[in-house]
Amino acid sequence: MDNRANANSHSSAQPRFHQRAGEIQFYGTVNHALPLELEEPVRLEMTEQLNQLLADTISLRDLYKKSHWQVAGPTFYQLHLLFDKHYSEQSELVDSIAERIRALGGVSLAMAADVAETTRIERPPRGREEVPVQLSRLIDAHQVIIRQVRILARRAAQLGDDGTNDLAVSEVLRTNELQTWFLSEHLVNVPLVKAEEPAVGTGAA
Repeated sequence: MDNRANANSHSSAQPRFHQRAGEIQFYGTVNHALPLELEEPVRLEMTEQLNQLLADTISLRDLYKKSHWQVAGPTFYQLHLLFDKHYSEQSELVDSIAERIRALGGVSLAMAADVAETTRIERPPRGREEVPVQLSRLIDAHQVIIRQVRILARRAAQLGDDGTNDLAVSEVLRTNELQTWFLSEHLVNVPLVKAEEPAVGTGAA
C-alpha cells in the first residue's frame, strides 16, 4: 500500500474550522484529585472567592486604562503615565489570581460579559469625567478589593491554604494599598506655586 495514501486517510493539511464540543470542565467545579494536601471543599471555597477577586481586579484594571485614555487637565502627563503604570501592575495581578484558581483545580473567569455580571465595582459612564472623579472612582474600586482581600486572606489562613494567603497579602493587598496611597495624594488640596500664609493671630500655639 502507498504510505502516502495511508497517511492521507488519517490526516490532512486542511484546517478544520468552526469546531465545537462540550466543556471539559464546568465553571464552579474543581478537579477532584490533586496532590495539594487541600481537600476539595477548601479548594471550592477558595476558587469561588478568588473568582470574585479576579472579576473585581479585571474591572479595576480596565478602569485604569479608561482613565489613562480619557484624563485631562494640568496634571494630564503625570496621571496619564501613573494610570498606565497601575494598569500594568493590575494586569500582573489578574494573571496571578487566574493562575492560582487554575492551580487549585478551578476554572477562572475570563470573558468581559462574565466579569460584568460578577464584579462589585461600580460601572462608570462611557464618557470622560473630571480628574477628581476619576481618582475617586479608582480609590473606591481599590477599597472594594482591599476589603475583600483581607477577608480572603484570613479565611485562607484558617483553612490552611497558605498559597492563597500569600498571594492575597504579598501581591494583591500590598499592591492595592500602595496604589491607593499614590492616588490619594493627588486629592490633597494644597497650593501649587505659592504657600498660603496664615492670617494674623491664627498662628500655632
